[in-house]
Amino acid sequence: MRLTELPFKFPFFINDKTIEVMFANDKSIDNLEALFKEIKKYIELQGQYIKLDLVEKLTILISTLILICVLIVLGMTALFYFSFMLVYTIDSFVNNIIASYAIIGGCILLIGFAIYIFRQKIIFQPMVNFLARLFLEDKDKEENNPKQ
Repeated sequence: MRLTELPFKFPFFINDKTIEVMFANDKSIDNLEALFKEIKKYIELQGQYIKLDLVEKLTILISTLILICVLIVLGMTALFYFSFMLVYTIDSFVNNIIASYAIIGGCILLIGFAIYIFRQKIIFQPMVNFLARLFLEDKDKEENNPKQ
């Protein structure tokens, strides 16, 4: 193949002289083209994989948040009814409904204060652990070392 036949010029092309460019064979060019096509396909597939992985992790995160919200609403409803039950149970011992409400209100405030004090251990740390496992854990690690 002569340099003048190529659609581009090399920097070493001087004074329109023809310089022979020697390739090992035409198969090497075909192999390079196939390699570039495979690299392009691989990059596209990696992009799709990242999108699918992100969708999977966001789905897990959102479904967990919805589950937590539902459990909080149900727990608050149960706490409301149990607090009324306890008010009427304590009323039979104290013989004063207002004192019963005050006792239950004080207990609920103490529980809320205890939750506030231990929020790092019971709220923040489990949430950080969950998010770290969800977003930072490597799937290859799981496949190679299955939990028993």
